[in-house]
Amino acid sequence: MPYKKILGKQLWEDVQQHLFAPDRPVESIILPARSILVTELPPRTNEPKDPFSTIISEDHAAEISSWIDRKTTTYSTANVPYKFELVLRGTKDGFAPQTFWNICHGYACTVVVVKVKGTDEIIGGYNPLAWDNTYNGSEWGKWMETKDSFIFSLKNCNLQNSIISRVKDTKYAIRNTYKNYQNMCGPYFGNGICLYSNSKSDFNLDASSYCCKTYHYYEKSLRASSNGFSIDNYEVFKVVRKS
Repeated sequence: MPYKKILGKQLWEDVQQHLFAPDRPVESIILPARSILVTELPPRTNEPKDPFSTIISEDHAAEISSWIDRKTTTYSTANVPYKFELVLRGTKDGFAPQTFWNICHGYACTVVVVKVKGTDEIIGGYNPLAWDNTYNGSEWGKWMETKDSFIFSLKNCNLQNSIISRVKDTKYAIRNTYKNYQNMCGPYFGNGICLYSNSKSDFNLDASSYCCKTYHYYEKSLRASSNGFSIDNYEVFKVVRKS
């Protein structure tokens, strides 16, 4: 009965007739039953993911993770307890020192990785503290104390084994640059590694970055020479423990 208003008069009569006399012919045109089309979906394929980094590999991330946790053996790539979430990439966000401070302000537990220009050399550092761009002062910056920071040089074609250098003088582990100098100096790991722009423009346009041998805030130097070098790219990652 609820459907009577939307059915034609003849169809309504034919429906009633069919209920009482199923074998009696009806006047309405009866269409054949609709066939059910079963669509088979193609099997799912694992689409290739974009690499999380243009500089380091999954093996490198596993090694850095083991250093963060002070493990004596390196995590396997299937067992890394951290995610490396990209915060900044030089080729995407730019190489101006100020860009580092604008983007990375407030981020703690970060890894900075640097690709040295013209080589396959990869160096970097881990900062458990937060980068802070709010300091004012007449000197270069404010030193931050931690025992958990370290700098490193990663295994590559020319380097058989990675090198890790933990902070030795914990009072000079990390330097947050004062506002007046943030147009020249980027991340600074106790004079072990720093990104510095002589031209006040771009890290990759001049002899801008160096690993000092003359200061001993970290256990060892990463490079044979303390001369400056330019970079092809650098990235900053927030290291987040997986749930």
